[in-house]
Amino acid sequence: MSFQQRFLSNVRGDLFGGITAGIVALPLALAFGVSSGLENGAAAGLYGAIAIGILSSIFGGTPSQVSGPTGPMTIVVAGLVTTMTGDPAWVFAAVMLAGAFQMILGLLRVGHYINFIPYPVISGFMSGIGLIIILLQLAQLVGQPAASGTVQAIGKIPGDLANMNVWALGLGLATIAIIYLTPRVTKVVPGTLIGLVAMTIVAAFLPGETPLIGTIPQGLPELHLPAWDFDKFKLILLPALALAAVGSIDSLLTSLVADAVTKTRHDSERELFGQGLGNVASGLIGGLPGAGATMRTVVNVQAGGRTHLSGVVHGLLLVSVLLVLAPLAEQIPKSVLAGILITVGIGIVDVKGLRHLLRVPRGDAAVMLTVLGLTVFANLMLAVAIGMVMAAMILLKRLSDIDPATHSPLLDIAAHRPWIPPLEQPKELLDGLYLVELHGSLFFGNSGPLQRTLEGIPKQVRSVVLHMGDVRFIDQSGAYALSTLIEDLTAEGISVYFAELRQEPAEMLSKLEILPGELPAERSFGQVGEAIQAAATQLESRG
Repeated sequence: MSFQQRFLSNVRGDLFGGITAGIVALPLALAFGVSSGLENGAAAGLYGAIAIGILSSIFGGTPSQVSGPTGPMTIVVAGLVTTMTGDPAWVFAAVMLAGAFQMILGLLRVGHYINFIPYPVISGFMSGIGLIIILLQLAQLVGQPAASGTVQAIGKIPGDLANMNVWALGLGLATIAIIYLTPRVTKVVPGTLIGLVAMTIVAAFLPGETPLIGTIPQGLPELHLPAWDFDKFKLILLPALALAAVGSIDSLLTSLVADAVTKTRHDSERELFGQGLGNVASGLIGGLPGAGATMRTVVNVQAGGRTHLSGVVHGLLLVSVLLVLAPLAEQIPKSVLAGILITVGIGIVDVKGLRHLLRVPRGDAAVMLTVLGLTVFANLMLAVAIGMVMAAMILLKRLSDIDPATHSPLLDIAAHRPWIPPLEQPKELLDGLYLVELHGSLFFGNSGPLQRTLEGIPKQVRSVVLHMGDVRFIDQSGAYALSTLIEDLTAEGISVYFAELRQEPAEMLSKLEILPGELPAERSFGQVGEAIQAAATQLESRG
């Protein structure tokens, strides 16, 4: 794609889309920054939104995508801040390392594997993230210090309610109400911005005090490079991997949403590289990590954004806010930002998946609930890993329940198979010839059922034709199952023939010396009719 196509083919729409997305992104960047637990969190949120928003748009692979700090990424950072207390430079080092991992993932071309993550895993993961965001904001909603984790947040609820700041609670609840009611009145200005500005103004005239964001450094950020410390590097390695994985999943899911809305097709590998480069730059200047943001991307598209220019405009708008409006942003109440994030958390929760929990197969429901619980109370990466293993085992169980083979006497099926040649041999001869049709793939999940199914072949059978035309894949387990079948049948004096063997299964059987090897190459035929005729001829010659 040329520079003209990437940046100059829809200038007017991209300007409107980028400005609108930037307006939506401003309160979210501040809110995620404050909730991260970093000392200058609001500034870190802005820095991250700027660096990732601009660089991922320039170098990424999803034209209309807008990137910045997101809930899943912020939650990982919040846990890391607790671990690295007193040394934020290493938190930002983790962000840079995560970005480097993402760039490597892009270069290794693993982006398309997002399509292999089952829906129950994604549903449980996103709903868990939404619940974490809501739980972590409850304390600040009532004017109390934020909790460092979900368990602590739940434990703090009674004490926070007993010591609540009613002014803070009022501002937060009013912000939530404004966000949900605004679309009924106008869609020109986002409710998050109206709630942010209106409640900040109201807070200035309240008789009681409410906790505010506090100082936001004005001007361009400084570079953050920690002094080398191998022990601290080991501490950030796993969180950096978690950030890279979560950010990649988050971004590519948003890319799929952008594709659906704009009827385009993103480049997964390029998107991962662009996101990684943005996170490297964000960590370098002391910013939060980020990913493709679904709400900001959809807002951008609805306002006319279609190319990479819109994300750049969004980032430049936030630069102007940082340079000019930072003193005003310092007066924003934390409870207002908590209200904004609670609506974000509610939006992330997969309500449709939860509503259908009792209607879907029990295995899918178990995967979703397990991933949700582990996400909230354990670890994001552990949740996804266990969810993937569970989903894979359930899939294998379902596939193994499908009988991979059917077998019948040739006389019983001749009238129903147009590819069977005319049968002129005596009935006694044909009674000894069986046709076995194999379906789908032969792999470790159904190799056992395959053997059990074929054990039902009557003892009077003297020849078996294996029709392989529907088999596209055989793994080692499936090949060895066929090998065992050949050995057992041959030991009983039964001849085995192959018909219509496809290239990939044929190569696997050849490599393992099964065909040719245990059977001569002459036992494999291109057409099933030829195999049947050869088997019948051999039976007739036996007398």
